[in-house]
Amino acid sequence: MKTGAELDTRNRPDFGRRVAVVRLPGRLSARVGLRVVAVVAVLLALTAAVAVLALGTGDFSVSPSEVLRALFGDAPRRVELVVNQWRLPRVLLAIMLGAALGASGAIFQSLTRNPLGSPDIIGFNTGAYTGALVVILLVHGDYYATALGAMIGGIATAAVVYLLAFKSGVQGFRLIIVGIAVSAMLHSMNVWLIVKVDLAAAMSAAVWGSGSLSGLDWTQVGPVTAVLAVLLPCAVLLAYRMPVLELGDDAARALGVRVEPTRLALMMVGVGLTALATAAAGPIAFVSLAAPQLARRLTRTAGVAILPAAAMGALLLSAADWIAQRAFASAQLPVGVVTVSIGGLYFIWLLAREVRR
Repeated sequence: MKTGAELDTRNRPDFGRRVAVVRLPGRLSARVGLRVVAVVAVLLALTAAVAVLALGTGDFSVSPSEVLRALFGDAPRRVELVVNQWRLPRVLLAIMLGAALGASGAIFQSLTRNPLGSPDIIGFNTGAYTGALVVILLVHGDYYATALGAMIGGIATAAVVYLLAFKSGVQGFRLIIVGIAVSAMLHSMNVWLIVKVDLAAAMSAAVWGSGSLSGLDWTQVGPVTAVLAVLLPCAVLLAYRMPVLELGDDAARALGVRVEPTRLALMMVGVGLTALATAAAGPIAFVSLAAPQLARRLTRTAGVAILPAAAMGALLLSAADWIAQRAFASAQLPVGVVTVSIGGLYFIWLLAREVRR
């Protein structure tokens, strides 16, 4: 005779991977893959290691132990000045903006059901760059005005792409094609704007457009943290509906999901995360493309997920920024140059893999 507990264990569904059930307040619960938790923990640990390395290397070298002492306020004054005031803001921004780009890439790759459906391919980065160029070249605004222009440009581009791609709903392939077309037109407009202005303004716009964390300090950390503290939890709360939308609109409606409002909410959060990164540091390409797919291969999940992609994005951008600072002794590279170089190789590999399939 089987007991109730034994029958429950025997009839428990096999999800193909080890999961843990997390009980939330009320009647909510969630299943969390143990491998996903382990991968996210490892990625965060690697990101912390890269952060300590970045905080300790430079013209004034600091050992890892001294870096940790400086972070906890127990180091000589000159070490605390170098670590906490000069280097820490850049490292924190690299981690936060990388997480924003990774999460945004996961959202759009899930919505389009395509590994190429990232914000930089669809054109939202280009739209944010257009908004920033208008402020830099025509309005001659300061950093915050440029950031606001980038946010407005990214959101406006997303609205145009959504409206042009909407036909009884938004299909992933149509969204990508429309986004690429809009991105091409905006790129031509960006080139025209740069050509028409004087050399000094054009050089300033070109440097900003390459994507760089140089010159950022604690004044940028606060606003980025505040916006990310709103957008990232929203992305996590909406993430449980992403796998349902990937089943198709009819199946999602049958399961009780309001397809278009949910898709629009996810797009707004994803565009906000991309526009935040572009507003703070310029258009940094390929992080949102590569991070979700790399995280998916490590977690071995059926689709992309928000938190692993965010952790991978933080690791990729912080490592790329360290490489950008140390690759050449004579000068620092914009971090966007490094991400494009690494992402180009990944893009070629991804295209070759998709062709073979």
